[in-house]
Amino acid sequence: MKSFFSQEAFRDFGPLSLSPGEPTPTLVAAVGKSLSLGKQVGLLAPRKPGVYGMLDEQGVLHYVGKAKNLRIRLQSYFRPASRPSKATRMIRQTRTIVWEVWPREFSALLRELELIRRWRPRFNVVGQPAPFRHGFLCLGRAPAPYLFVTRNVPKTAKASFGPMPMSRKMQEAARLLNDAFQLRDCPQPTDMVFPEQQELFPVVHPVGCLRLDLRTCLAPCTGTCAQRAYAGQVKKARNFLEGKDASVMDALRLEMADAAQTQRFERAAGLRDKLALFEWLVGRLERLEKARGELSVVYPVEGPDNRTWWYVLHAGRPLLAVQAPRERAEAQGMRDTLERIYQRNDHPRLADSYEHHDDTLFVSAWFRKFPLEKKRTLSPAQAMRHCEKICRDKLARRASE
Repeated sequence: MKSFFSQEAFRDFGPLSLSPGEPTPTLVAAVGKSLSLGKQVGLLAPRKPGVYGMLDEQGVLHYVGKAKNLRIRLQSYFRPASRPSKATRMIRQTRTIVWEVWPREFSALLRELELIRRWRPRFNVVGQPAPFRHGFLCLGRAPAPYLFVTRNVPKTAKASFGPMPMSRKMQEAARLLNDAFQLRDCPQPTDMVFPEQQELFPVVHPVGCLRLDLRTCLAPCTGTCAQRAYAGQVKKARNFLEGKDASVMDALRLEMADAAQTQRFERAAGLRDKLALFEWLVGRLERLEKARGELSVVYPVEGPDNRTWWYVLHAGRPLLAVQAPRERAEAQGMRDTLERIYQRNDHPRLADSYEHHDDTLFVSAWFRKFPLEKKRTLSPAQAMRHCEKICRDKLARRASE
């Protein structure tokens, strides 16, 4: 377990991943044992939002936290009567406390998550890299596409759905969907032969498995399934996953009710479990689609220097933090960036951020807690129009001069 947590000696918190190139906030430190440390915190820590870290005697960072008011939060660790047992253990091992001041609590929240992932402090629980990875349910692999689960979406995939936690449940859903839509699930090297392909020397292609006899596969490996018919099933599977056609689930409900009525209870139970798995998958996909729509926004956050920062959120995951554009060149560059992210899904941080769904959870919780902040967000279209307006105003001003 020790190797999971960072044992590296602490130097500083490190660069800003959301704002590469921006200078990091000044790091302030208080050094000493418990009593002395508490007094220094009372004198040095400001009443401002920020992130803080606790270092042990070896200089290893063992906890990272976020505070709306750094002084009040840090002083709470030095009140034995009111602090929890975990805080007591932390303070006993702490010899240095460091902190950064941030303009707003939201900025400090994202910085805290970034630092937990970077340093993996042993006392932090929320925000640690998950012991599992997320994956995608993909439809692809020519010439006879089928549904499969993968961690990285191949460029040849016809469609991908996710990300979702990699689990047996997800794998089982892919298997049952292939059965329901009669798509193959055999290894990729298996030859696919369609009758449209004219063979010089026609041969009988043996069936590779029992799924043809079970009527859960059209068996494109045998040369008896027309490519057009198979493509029709692929389209039906895609429509189901995109929420356009729920007829498969309706048929399952009818079949389950019929099995129960005729007292075939084992059959009814199996259909019930299959239906529950499909409902779980559909629910997951609906929540993801909702998050993409509601939390794919630009969130303006005002800084202390009268500059506004734009936090670019994609399905609730923060990808970028930049100063709101003022000049024509800044507006043009920002518009191009927004178009890449929201229209072409082409940004280097998009794939990386799928590994960290804590971002989405924290951002969702932030807007639930502060609903008025959600009303201040800009849709991608609004943000791009704002950039275009800056460009037009600058050109008009230049023409008038």
